[in-house]
Amino acid sequence: MLEQLDLSMVNWARAQFALTAMYHWIFVPLTLGLSFLLAFYETLYYKTGNEEWKRLTRFWMTLFGINFAIGVATGIILEFEFGTNWSNYSWMVGDIFGAPLAIEGIFAFFIEATFFAVMFFGWDRVSKKFHLVSTWMVAIGSNLSALWILVANGWMQFPTGMVFNPDSARFEMQDIAAVIFSPVAISKFTHATSSGFLTASLFVITVSSWFLLRKRHVGMAKKSIMVAAVFGLVAGAFVGFTGDEAAYANARLQPMKLAAFEGLYDGEQGAGLVAMGVLNRDKRPGDDRDPFLFEVRVPGLLSLLANREAGSFVPGINDLLYGNATHGIVGVEEKMARGKIALARLADYKAAGKSGDQAAAGAALAEFDRHREFMGFGYLQRAEDAVPSVGSVFYSFHLMVILAAAMLLICLLFLYFTYKDTVAEQKWLLKLGLSGFWLAMIAGQAGWIVAEMGRQPWAIQDLLPVTVARTALDTGTVQATFFMFLLLFTTLLIAEVRIMLKQIKIGPEEK
Repeated sequence: MLEQLDLSMVNWARAQFALTAMYHWIFVPLTLGLSFLLAFYETLYYKTGNEEWKRLTRFWMTLFGINFAIGVATGIILEFEFGTNWSNYSWMVGDIFGAPLAIEGIFAFFIEATFFAVMFFGWDRVSKKFHLVSTWMVAIGSNLSALWILVANGWMQFPTGMVFNPDSARFEMQDIAAVIFSPVAISKFTHATSSGFLTASLFVITVSSWFLLRKRHVGMAKKSIMVAAVFGLVAGAFVGFTGDEAAYANARLQPMKLAAFEGLYDGEQGAGLVAMGVLNRDKRPGDDRDPFLFEVRVPGLLSLLANREAGSFVPGINDLLYGNATHGIVGVEEKMARGKIALARLADYKAAGKSGDQAAAGAALAEFDRHREFMGFGYLQRAEDAVPSVGSVFYSFHLMVILAAAMLLICLLFLYFTYKDTVAEQKWLLKLGLSGFWLAMIAGQAGWIVAEMGRQPWAIQDLLPVTVARTALDTGTVQATFFMFLLLFTTLLIAEVRIMLKQIKIGPEEK
């Protein structure tokens, strides 16, 4: 069956999902971060009674509302694509994957939507305290929505809290707490939300820098920068901490991803961290070519970050592919052999069950159980298929790290000159601030490339390859919907940018 698989259809389906996800992530970080900045701004208004805080809160709230509306549209389409292009995936894991998405819709989005109207239209209709509570509830609800979505994504990266039912050929929920509190889910949520906070802070700094360069709304811009710089600096530090935790989780649970974003082919004791480098495009697993044309390493740091132990062994791509008996690593080639046995015995079990041969069914099931953890590898055709695109993952990871450091520096500089009350005079800094939001958007997209490309070829890590998760559609159908969505999302993005720019040019309401 796999030999006849239309790989072009699979690749177009992956491209369509990536397109939707990348457009969606343009809007999500602003929703996550701006919602809390609105809550901070309105809290200052509530505490001080200063109308300037109210005016700037309403200004940023307008931009938040524009972004929120379009973000919801792309998110809905993203969820529907699981059923259209990945129906095998939806069938096999719907009992697990659907649970957090249902909770997100019933609970988190309900909170968000309920208080959203009060936040926008209740300024003169409810008390100041209730309006402030509504703003905080929108911020909490927005981030709770992200929690459940990222729990679902975290489970795809590290499937836990479930069992495979050989009778229905489905994965079934056994422990929802294990799904919610898995180390990958926690690191996913904390890293993604903190990066959203940083992105929103830089958005505020970028727009406020534009006002200061044109000497418009100077007081509002300074106040906005003051809060955003503090929030961004704290969020940026947390991004670094949670990123380190995510890499530590990768080392234990997704070592192939870690090896890919470090360009590590042969495992090392006391492995060094690549600070920068240029990959050798001709390098292939198992050959003797040098992985890098140029590299700068920090000696021993990768071992320390990956295992919390200096001098420890970090496996490379070749160790994970072909095995390493010294360090007890079972290679993909052996996993494939055992996975094929598992699939064959599963087929025998179902055939024996249909024929009523209980003894044969029991023997086949027992043999299946001995190899079931490698079942997903049985679908692979070559061991090398288990290696993600090293170049995509390596360069995206290092770009993300470099940009994160630059964004932290921007927040620090703005905070310093705001404290000195000279930020409006620093033309060079304001021009630098104009780039902050765009750096954050690029870093966010690069981070998702690392997360999703790094786990390929798996839809569910080690259990279900994307080639099996797909829907049986012809390539032309998926291509047509790809370009339809491309046109739709681009139109929505252009509309948002134009509306945003128009509103920014208008600025906050005057006294």
